[in-house]
Amino acid sequence: MKSFPAGFSVAYPAELPITERRAEIVEAIRTHQVLVITGETGSGKSTQIPKMCIEAGQGAQRLIGCTQPRRIAAITLAQRVAEELGSWGAASVGYKIRFQDRTARSTRIKFMTDGILLAEAQRDRQFRAYDTIIVDEAHERTLNIDFLLGLLKRILPARPDLKVIVTSATIDPQRFSAAFDGAPIIEVSGRTYPVDVWYRPLEASGDREGEVSHVDQAVEAIDELRAAWGVEDRGDILVFMPTESDIRETAQRLEEKRYPHTLVLPLFGRMAASDQQRVFHLTPEDRIIVATNVAETSLTIPRIRYVIDSGLARISQYNARSRTQGLPVAPVSRASADQRKGRCGRVEAGVCIRLYSREDYENRPLFTPPEILRSNLAEVILRMLTLRLGSIQDFPFIDAPSPAAVKDGFAVLRELGAVDDHRQLTQRGRIMARLPLDPRLGRPAAAHRGSAHR
Repeated sequence: MKSFPAGFSVAYPAELPITERRAEIVEAIRTHQVLVITGETGSGKSTQIPKMCIEAGQGAQRLIGCTQPRRIAAITLAQRVAEELGSWGAASVGYKIRFQDRTARSTRIKFMTDGILLAEAQRDRQFRAYDTIIVDEAHERTLNIDFLLGLLKRILPARPDLKVIVTSATIDPQRFSAAFDGAPIIEVSGRTYPVDVWYRPLEASGDREGEVSHVDQAVEAIDELRAAWGVEDRGDILVFMPTESDIRETAQRLEEKRYPHTLVLPLFGRMAASDQQRVFHLTPEDRIIVATNVAETSLTIPRIRYVIDSGLARISQYNARSRTQGLPVAPVSRASADQRKGRCGRVEAGVCIRLYSREDYENRPLFTPPEILRSNLAEVILRMLTLRLGSIQDFPFIDAPSPAAVKDGFAVLRELGAVDDHRQLTQRGRIMARLPLDPRLGRPAAAHRGSAHR
């Protein structure tokens, strides 16, 4: 593996709040096996911590791995860190996502989706390829993140040379510390510019409430905002919408407005990477970016001055009555709303317009429940058996599911023929596990595939 040249020094952007804590963080990486770093949006965690690991002496013989919940974040962060490392960055920083591997023998810092690292665990159970693993955006508490944290907790006694850094927004970092036996927490300040919050709820007058959608509200809010603009008020706008169809409708409606010198850009997870990258290219025009919650964390879209928040997102939820997993549109938590607000106010004062009332905001739950607590455990168990993660009852989840939910999950899998009487994976179960479907939906497809093989 290629080393950095003697005398190579890592530079840090002076304007990022995390730079002020550089010496403390580098020393903590050297002296602790597990470290929790928490900070508000815009503090520089995602880009600067991998570089601090290099300064702390990590990455000399093995990789520094950094996981991201989303593909676009893995790609964008790798490009940014490579750029900041100058001439050595292109050879030393790479990324790996599904169907795309941009790493080489010279790679020292590897960005990847958390699913990629989980897949690697099937053949490298103790992550021997890495001397540092950074689990970024851990506050999202997806199944992949919880699986990774549990795996890392298990292997740390056998890997005293492995450093683990858990980074999170300022959302309950004590839970991560407690999960790793009281790991130290370093808190980094965030935004340096004020953000005004304007509440613009739907007015319940006459039949208007039944006729006006969140798309209508967002378009009206942008109209009013731009009508009131002076020369000094101009800036890019980020609009949060819950679904891809909402994004397409909003973008079309805004295009029809024909605002002068304005570019409308959609952003959602299923877009091609090249199309997603357009939001990071600054243009002479004002930009209106319409996005799902893919833009809520990890990504720093430059020059955002205004955020318009519908307050909605697709949130995975298990329906115990029908025993199916769904993705209904639901109100986001206060923590998610605050993350969205934090997308502006990065380089100058910002404004966040919430398309709901202050009372609505204050009555929302503080956090989104971890995915493990709102998931079909049949699907969770099927994944754990496939990944050979061991017994769900013994796995060190931060929030363990109830024994009754586990029992129900196994019962569903037994009914579907995915496991046998001894809770072992069957051939049909192996086929079902390869399908990106709820087990109840995957069984007919698995049966069809099984018959095709016979």
